[in-house]
Amino acid sequence: MKKTGLILATTSLAGLAFTVQAQEEADFITLASTTSTENSGLFDHINPQFTEATGIEVRVVAVGTGQAFEIARRGDADSLLVHDTTGEEKFVSEGYGTERADVMYNDFVVIGPEDDPAGIADAETVEEAFSLIAEDEAAFASRGDDSGTNRAELRLWEAAGVEPDGEWYRELGSGMGPTLNTAAGMEAYVMSDRATWVAFENPQDLTILFEGDEALFNQYGSILIDPERHPHLKHDLAEQWHEWLLSEEGQQAIGEFEVKDQQLFFPNAAE
Repeated sequence: MKKTGLILATTSLAGLAFTVQAQEEADFITLASTTSTENSGLFDHINPQFTEATGIEVRVVAVGTGQAFEIARRGDADSLLVHDTTGEEKFVSEGYGTERADVMYNDFVVIGPEDDPAGIADAETVEEAFSLIAEDEAAFASRGDDSGTNRAELRLWEAAGVEPDGEWYRELGSGMGPTLNTAAGMEAYVMSDRATWVAFENPQDLTILFEGDEALFNQYGSILIDPERHPHLKHDLAEQWHEWLLSEEGQQAIGEFEVKDQQLFFPNAAE
């Protein structure tokens, strides 16, 4: 009898341990997001606040927006936070997402060497700035990775009537931070989201040469993934993350994030 009791006690403890482990493993979500939100340090600022409020950990997979969409389509992420509104709306309309909401915005900037060989600082529009770079065949470093930034850049070349090619146009297939490093080494022009640029620590001779055009507006959106398509995902936890981002608490956390005394993201869920 004593042996049987010991076996039962051991079994009960093993079951309890399994339950605790399963609970611990359940209390996190995988978020597919962009290198700009990760490289800027935003998640280091807001994620602990969300975890403190809910007990849910957010594990970020930081990739280009195009790759983030693919991860979510495969069912390998519980939630999405990206910056390509057209692609986001398509993701939802194709049945992969159930809801998309504006979360925050900032802008893109065009960066280049201080001596500005193509003279883009005098341009009146970003399309004119891109045209001047192409006419001068000045070195331009493109992410070339189907990210939200890369997609925005390609739309601007198209608006400028330019099909970028040739030795002057370098498609790197890399994230924003590595692309800025390459541009600094090449003394090349490059388009970046402002947040990554402000947080960048290796500018060398690079500086912002063009900014402020409405076409450089950069909106970020949060998407809930369709539970019918991927029922194995942690939809209840992901919805708590989504709703927190849109809440007064989440929006305040985003607005309070600064690097070098500059606010990098501007909450606009209420709008």
